[in-house]
Amino acid sequence: MDKKQSTPPPLFLFGFSKWKTFMSDWYPEYEVIFGCINAWPLEFDFYWKRRLLRDPRSKVLAWQYKAPSKIKAFCASHGIPFHYVEDGFIRSVALGALRVPPLSLAFDQQDMYFNANGPTDLEQILKTYDFTNDHVLMQRARFARERLLASRLSKYNSGHSLDITSVYGQKTRKRVLVVGQVERDASIAYGCARKITNNDLVQLAASENPASQIIYKPHPEVLKGTAEAKSNPELVRDIAMILTQDISLADALETIDHVYTITSLSGFEALLRGIKVTTIGCPFYSGWGLTDDRQPNPRRNRKLSIDEVFAAAYILYAKYLDPITKEPIEIEQAIEVLARMRSEQIVTRPGEYQ
Repeated sequence: MDKKQSTPPPLFLFGFSKWKTFMSDWYPEYEVIFGCINAWPLEFDFYWKRRLLRDPRSKVLAWQYKAPSKIKAFCASHGIPFHYVEDGFIRSVALGALRVPPLSLAFDQQDMYFNANGPTDLEQILKTYDFTNDHVLMQRARFARERLLASRLSKYNSGHSLDITSVYGQKTRKRVLVVGQVERDASIAYGCARKITNNDLVQLAASENPASQIIYKPHPEVLKGTAEAKSNPELVRDIAMILTQDISLADALETIDHVYTITSLSGFEALLRGIKVTTIGCPFYSGWGLTDDRQPNPRRNRKLSIDEVFAAAYILYAKYLDPITKEPIEIEQAIEVLARMRSEQIVTRPGEYQ
């Protein structure tokens, strides 16, 4: 037997932080090899290229754009399977910045799903999939969407749950929620054509809704201090209520009539609840007739329902792994697993997440 065939095929991870050893759970049949992060071109040219070509079974994964810039083209020219990787849309019961392994991941051969500058695998699904004739898929999407809303789960699920009236007060007028993001985030850099800060977004929402209650929810990582805020929320306190604690997104969206976001997934989660959403950038869910788009995308010329977009992103595109059994699962099981994990954390420390 060929010696190479008797050993696991190599899977090279470029741009992955060393703590992401959970990738071995996703690829148990491979020898997972951590490559470089933002390496000098010479290191990739003189070392990693040779390693990649050493075994014809090599595969490559790149975390966002943190891999060497030439790696995608190199893999294409040598027939090496290549995918970009990013967290999926329902991730965990804590922030990724706290090094909690993800329940779901998104893999894309073309580009990162949040890059609006060119086509992606997710956009291709949204553009071409025959949702109308896939009745089983649409039934699954409806059920999973309803279960997700009923469970009040979100992407990170790090926030505290509470009676939102104690924070917002009694509702007496239209409410607009401005969803903050980490301003250095790649989804803004590649998904928004103009420079805009969270404070700019708050000011825009206030100017377009002068008689409304404006509420600004900073990103959880900013509130927890794991990410830097480039615009100071205190500078817009005169026109908006600033949320200073990490409130769960499900609670934050209660009684809200309109959401403003740059590219945040929170905008899609608002759409799932029937809330009007204005997108300043071009997230994956904009351009399909569901959102008030301030950045048009000529590639997206199809009208889709909320369940069709949900089916594309959460069922056909994202992948899921049970953190206990280490087995691949579908979204239906993923929702149940995540709900159980959150419940166990609440029971462990009543009223507070670990």
